[in-house]
Amino acid sequence: MYYPLSAFIGLRYAKAAKGSHFIAFINLFSVIGIALGLMALLTVLAVMNGFEAELKLRNLGITPHILVHHSDKTSVEQRDYTLIPEVSAQAEQIDYEGLVQSPSALQGVMIQGVEPQVMNQHSVIADNLLVGSLNNLVAGQYGVVIGHALARKLNLTIGEKTRLFAAKNSFFGPFGRTYNQRLFTVVGIFNMASALDDKVVLLNIDDAAKLIRSTTPDVSETRLFLNDAFNYLPIVQQLNAEGLKTTDWRTQQGALFDAVKMEKNMMSLMLLLIIAVAAFNIVSALVMVVTEKQGDIAILLTQGMTRAKVMQIFIFNGLYNGVKGTLWGLFGGLLLVFQLNNMIELFNLPIYLGPNGQGLPIQLEWQQVLILVSTSFSLCFMASLYPAYRAVKIEPARALKYE
Repeated sequence: MYYPLSAFIGLRYAKAAKGSHFIAFINLFSVIGIALGLMALLTVLAVMNGFEAELKLRNLGITPHILVHHSDKTSVEQRDYTLIPEVSAQAEQIDYEGLVQSPSALQGVMIQGVEPQVMNQHSVIADNLLVGSLNNLVAGQYGVVIGHALARKLNLTIGEKTRLFAAKNSFFGPFGRTYNQRLFTVVGIFNMASALDDKVVLLNIDDAAKLIRSTTPDVSETRLFLNDAFNYLPIVQQLNAEGLKTTDWRTQQGALFDAVKMEKNMMSLMLLLIIAVAAFNIVSALVMVVTEKQGDIAILLTQGMTRAKVMQIFIFNGLYNGVKGTLWGLFGGLLLVFQLNNMIELFNLPIYLGPNGQGLPIQLEWQQVLILVSTSFSLCFMASLYPAYRAVKIEPARALKYE
């Protein structure tokens, strides 16, 4: 196979180990460091992506992505928001705070009055019902769907009665402030395995309006379902520009997802520093190679090789170790990511964070893989520049003076 002369000599220097065992050891150390750093970074990012996706599915499956508030409650303009890109569906909804009381306990909750048909088609709650159905929320029958965590706290099961108190539209009576209340029947129990399972209950939107002694058009808002909840900002900006007031999921869940994002970024930075340290070990190895090969460099220069070609020799030398370490790290990282849960099961490690409590949630994003591989190559290239620059500064007459 044909090689350019600079590449041929550079690869020959990189592979030669006789007489330079210390240099070979440093090269091996840098290759292993790059490989281990890239393996760790790929694995950590895949797990963090999976964890973020699980939070997004579970928490944002309950929290409305966007709520559009109507300024004129008596004449709600029926607009088709699904014409906006990224909006998959819309439904009228009522939200307010309340209490759920059972014979054994009392719990504060957020009451959501929803349209059961729309929620059944577009909400992940419908896919995570343990018993019952969202279609059981029939107007006038006063049914309620609660989370599994709340059902355990209140010791409630399907078909039992529970009393709901609404804080909204309370009034003063002869005995002080009086809250609207009514008995509801548990018609469904969901399990999203999220922190909101014991904080949200679902009612039919008409029943939710009657509980606070109002009519649905007077108190309802429009809930927007997005294809990707993280792409909420352009939609919110568009609606706000039209004079509509909105509330998005970040009002309730923003701090949690910001913390997850910051943790992922800091972990990525720390592991990237491992790759950087290993890549810059190439500097010390190449500097010693340049010092050892001064005579060879001087002879090549006297025979007519340009300084640019000499510089390419040592850039190829450094890139050889960088590419080798990156490819090993890429192969090892992908193998570890795809077999991580099998290894957890094999060693019987008590880690249950994935769906249905099985293993770790893993989500590999190929765009991130490409960025990490490119970053690793770039660090190795930059680490090769200084020794290559030192090589072209060698004066042939001085280098060959004592040869």
